[in-house]
Amino acid sequence: MITALLILWLLAVSIQLIFILFIFSRTAFHRQPPRPEGPPAESAPGITLIVCARNEYENLVELLPLLNAQQYPTFEVLVMDDRSTDGTQSFLENDIADLSRVRFIRIDKEHEHVTPKKYALTIALKKAHYPTVLLTDADCRPASTDWLAGMVSPLIDSDSGPDIVLGFSPYEHRPGLLNLLIRAETLFTAVQYLSLALAGRPYMGVGRNLAYRTKLFFSNRGFYSHINVLGGDDDLFINEVANGHNTAICLDPATFMWSKPKETWADWRLQKRRHLNVGKYYKPGHKLRLGLLTGSHVLTWVLGLAVGILGLCRLFLHDSFTTTEWLLLLAATGGFVFRWVAFWGVVGRISYRLAHTVHWASIPFVDPLLAIYYGIMGLRTLFYRRTNRYQWR
Repeated sequence: MITALLILWLLAVSIQLIFILFIFSRTAFHRQPPRPEGPPAESAPGITLIVCARNEYENLVELLPLLNAQQYPTFEVLVMDDRSTDGTQSFLENDIADLSRVRFIRIDKEHEHVTPKKYALTIALKKAHYPTVLLTDADCRPASTDWLAGMVSPLIDSDSGPDIVLGFSPYEHRPGLLNLLIRAETLFTAVQYLSLALAGRPYMGVGRNLAYRTKLFFSNRGFYSHINVLGGDDDLFINEVANGHNTAICLDPATFMWSKPKETWADWRLQKRRHLNVGKYYKPGHKLRLGLLTGSHVLTWVLGLAVGILGLCRLFLHDSFTTTEWLLLLAATGGFVFRWVAFWGVVGRISYRLAHTVHWASIPFVDPLLAIYYGIMGLRTLFYRRTNRYQWR
């Protein structure tokens, strides 16, 4: 039994090292093209910023002036007000006259054939004045007035260039374990989708900070293949249309879009359930890669704990190891330690580049914390029954 556990442990550690050294290192050492000095040229193509909102009055009051102040020659801010009842409509109709870039469209009813946010976003893309869109949410705040220019720069440099730019959206730092877990999970998700995009295997993006050409949306029939799936207006769409040739990433700190984290465990669990429900619609190859990554991460720590306990029990019972078992134990233990240090170094460097999402000194403790999180969420996915209770997003 101990031999089988050691072989499985060594295999899990080896898979982890492949991801860390050959995939994640791409983001850790990626050279972000420098931003051109000075403001974008007046001839730069127009951009439509899209914010879909439902009952986000307080957030829109803060966000819209920040979007309106972006340093870019030609752009509009299109707000999709989806049946808000909190004063959003009155605010948009009466209080945004001084925000010259902002316009809005009001949606007055829900449609059965499509989830509300996907409907709002589809209408926004149809009504956009410009052929390139940059998406965010009402509870987000841009890191700088160069957010727009930086995010779309890969798209405006050449018509033959990429059609998609994946950005990063960190969560604000708050005290407590929940906030640490949210930031750690956000960091590691970014490590995965940014690194796999650099490896030519993009599989998702986050709608809080995502740019693409509208022609890509309509040439792929928009959200048609997952129109009734709650969520997926960002990651399922990117999963379907992105490839190694049409996707770029942006790691410029000026282009980060800060977001407000959930403040209760219940709200966060609900958000994670929606994300897990979406993940099962990914392409088979993407699910296989992510399954190998997540499964090996969990097994690295679970099997390490199991081998440690069994080893101590055998020593306590004076049951000696065979030569083969000793060799496997030394190889697996050495690989585990090397993997732990490599994870710390590579993910720690990425965290440093991604707005210090998680302090480097916390990475060794975040590593097993993520393994516990992925293990629990994996079990919940197996036993959780999907309900038809839709929410706006």
